[in-house]
Amino acid sequence: MKIIHLILGKANPERMNGVNKVVHALATHQSRAQWDVEVWGITPDVAVNYPAREFTTRLFRASRNPFQLSRLLETALTEVAAEGAVVHLHGGFIPAYYSAAQLLKALGVAYVMTPHGAYNAHALRKNHLLKRLYLSCCEHFVLRNAAVVHCLGQSEVQGVQGLLPELKTCLLPYGYEGEAGGGQPGPVPHDSFRVGFCGRLDERSKGLDCLIAGFGQFAEQLPDAELWIIGDGPDRDRVARWAARLPAGQVKLLGSRYGADKKALLAQLDVFAHPSHYEGLPTAVLEAAALGIPCVVTEATNLGSYIRDFACGQVLEAAQPEQLAAGLHRLHEQCGGTGQLEFRQRCRTMVATAFAWPTLLLNYRLMYDRAYHAA
Repeated sequence: MKIIHLILGKANPERMNGVNKVVHALATHQSRAQWDVEVWGITPDVAVNYPAREFTTRLFRASRNPFQLSRLLETALTEVAAEGAVVHLHGGFIPAYYSAAQLLKALGVAYVMTPHGAYNAHALRKNHLLKRLYLSCCEHFVLRNAAVVHCLGQSEVQGVQGLLPELKTCLLPYGYEGEAGGGQPGPVPHDSFRVGFCGRLDERSKGLDCLIAGFGQFAEQLPDAELWIIGDGPDRDRVARWAARLPAGQVKLLGSRYGADKKALLAQLDVFAHPSHYEGLPTAVLEAAALGIPCVVTEATNLGSYIRDFACGQVLEAAQPEQLAAGLHRLHEQCGGTGQLEFRQRCRTMVATAFAWPTLLLNYRLMYDRAYHAA
């Protein structure tokens, strides 16, 4: 069975695009397990300007009409119909997927759909009327004809069932694997208490106003605390203005960082904060936890149950500054002395246990088999 991941973009892990990062990781581990897997990207720029990878990538030029597939992509999808392929669509409210779903249905090719947080109630409030119209005209077709709707967390299951209760869903997270051997940096001694965030600077989804306001409340009682914000995005200027309300030097905007540079910064944190309004499954939290950094997350990250089960952080009901400040205070109290070492071990155990790729790949194989036989 051939697995084809269809995405917008190039699955470049060195970009501030969570979907592209997780698809890169998923395809990499499927390839290592000797799966027949490819990533097909729809992109305005078909230049190969990404690092070497372990799986085949095919790029198709995006059309000016967002609903139109390029002829090359139509031909490619038609050709794989005879190969026993399952196509995996990543993302919601993507017009090109409506056209792809129509073609795949006509060809009798099974496809899996992962919304990556697109159907969370908070996400649906933006452009509400337009999204409702698109849902009824296009998105419902994509969902109803998917062999399986793959959900990364419970909030996605609830979002999907809120739209179409009869849909078949599969709840299955992505895995995470740190560098082998001694590649993970250890704790870096420092005097201040450092809280960090890493991700796309997009207030609509990431709760950045809550992050800065909540940290500010926390820092009123701990003036030597620092907030490190790693990343870039459309709301960078807004974030800078919010940060300027706090005492000079308390908030550091560090820009986009990747690879070893990013991990070296994460290793210097005491707590990682991710107060998202909605998510699929934020890999930045797993990156921090794999380094032994306790995390403060909202339920909307879909990681709350794991954080609670392994006792490696605090879970907020919603992205509210008061809740974030209280969570940071609790972790500050708990991380003193030997508590920090215990937290570090529990964080690493969570990642190694709940997000181990070898186990998860068995479940992905079952999901694709289910989709294939449903076609």
